[in-house]
Amino acid sequence: MIWAYPDIKLIALLAGIFILLYLVYLSRYWAINRRLQVEKRRLFTKLVIRTLYFILFLIALAGPSIGTSTKEVKEEGKDIFIAIDLSQSMNARDIGPSRLQRIKFELKNLIKSFPSDRIGLIIFSSEAFMQCPLTFDQSVLQLYLDGLNTGLVPNSGTDLTGPLKMALERFNNDESMEVKSKSIVLISDGENFGDDLDDVGDRLSDAGIKVYSLGIGTEKGSSIPRGNGVIINPETGKPAETKLDRGSLKYIASETGGQYFEISDEAQELGDLTAALERLEGGTVGTRKIETSSNKYFYFLLAGLVLSLIDMILPIKTIRL
Repeated sequence: MIWAYPDIKLIALLAGIFILLYLVYLSRYWAINRRLQVEKRRLFTKLVIRTLYFILFLIALAGPSIGTSTKEVKEEGKDIFIAIDLSQSMNARDIGPSRLQRIKFELKNLIKSFPSDRIGLIIFSSEAFMQCPLTFDQSVLQLYLDGLNTGLVPNSGTDLTGPLKMALERFNNDESMEVKSKSIVLISDGENFGDDLDDVGDRLSDAGIKVYSLGIGTEKGSSIPRGNGVIINPETGKPAETKLDRGSLKYIASETGGQYFEISDEAQELGDLTAALERLEGGTVGTRKIETSSNKYFYFLLAGLVLSLIDMILPIKTIRL
């Protein structure tokens, strides 16, 4: 027998609560009837019935699986490139603990939602670099996410077109014959110093590749940490400020049929981004037969319900008049 939900702590807790409450019930019963003639044998019988159906309920809760069954499963796949802005402004702390640290944490959870899909990582600032090609290996992706920092790329501004062109090129050069949905998750604070968004947007749209952009930051913005101080604007001599700029991110998402999402002081929409990616129809890349266990919890639950009904409808006399 295999247990689908072997939560020993929960089962022990429920059993402990049952025993405690039943002891309270017995003590109150004996207190009320201490001067009456009590039939201990019948009282014991009632205790056995209640214990039996409670045990049956616990077994049903644990999900007992007896035997196996075979079913055919369709394998559907998506290809997703995640492009992450690593410019210095991503160190800003208007989103705690910092924009980049928050994104790293959120992406770890997002990636876990797509175990059967290929995911790749592109890092960029003024230039774009392939950090991890499309892969099914989630442990590798998690390792690369852990190592992300703003020192991995040259920092002389942010160009949003670079990672989009790189992802488009990789998609076009993919020699796989499998039909898959293709999409790009573009993560940035939106401060774009590049150009040609119109051109790359048209090319992505023609190729059927959707861009889901994720803006991170606040409208109020903050200074940009560097070492023990902050980055100084050379023109003003004051600390440089960085704010969330939604314009470019919304534009490229709209041009490609994707959506814009945001992590800010006003919105926490990573869950919506995950849901949007899950709604994408991945192409069927094959089928396979898998052997699954057959959950038989219903029989134990039914038996427990029958005994509980007997307990309620046919009470056992415990007092001899």
